[in-house]
Amino acid sequence: MTQAPIPPGPGAEAPPRPGWRRWLPLAAIVAGALLGAWLLGDRLSFETLRENRAALVAWRDSAWAEAAAAYVLAYVAVVAFSLPGGAIMTLAGGFLFGAAAGTALTVVAATIGATAIFLAARSSLGAALERRLQGRGGFLARLRAGVAENEASVLLTLRLIPAVPFFIANLAPAFLGVRTRTYVWTTFVGIIPGTAVYSWTGAGLGAVFDAGGEPDLGLIFRIEVLGPLLALAALAALPAVLRAARGRGSRLEGEG
Repeated sequence: MTQAPIPPGPGAEAPPRPGWRRWLPLAAIVAGALLGAWLLGDRLSFETLRENRAALVAWRDSAWAEAAAAYVLAYVAVVAFSLPGGAIMTLAGGFLFGAAAGTALTVVAATIGATAIFLAARSSLGAALERRLQGRGGFLARLRAGVAENEASVLLTLRLIPAVPFFIANLAPAFLGVRTRTYVWTTFVGIIPGTAVYSWTGAGLGAVFDAGGEPDLGLIFRIEVLGPLLALAALAALPAVLRAARGRGSRLEGEG
């Protein structure tokens, strides 16, 4: 008779999860991105918004809460699957819900979507990278250590610089050992200024539609907008710079 396996004692370690399971979240993100890109194509465009504005406005007026919830869910999907059209979605939020409500809805949705892709990447590639770096030196290990000392400053700076692609700012922290709590609040705070710019522009799309024009999607790189954003980014980076300067000064004193 075959003897039944003896269950592990209370102090025994749980058996490790099969390696393939940790890749499931990232695989779902990649599959969703491919499917979304195939289904949407170029549908998330200004022309689509122009053609459907009357129906969207009527839906918003008759069911504001449902329209807002649908917008948030759609935006979460766009960010989580890194689909093109984030700028158009932000403009649409401002157009449909106004500058203030549009900014609030977009910031919440973008934070949720960014956190989803961050957790998916960290549970797969980030965990594997961390195991490889244990006990090793090198540039990447030093980079992770530097980020760990200045998490909030580094993440806020990434979010505030418009030239940093959104999906890069979403994924890079997953490979640098960033804590989830810090990632969430710095994402929420850091994307408010840029989101407000596009939502404010979206709130005025009615006049743009009536004039037959198109919004300037590059407005965030205008000096009057870019200047304050870069100033905020510099302010966010200041604690990390000062900490690095103090560390360098201490090392020089020790050598002297």
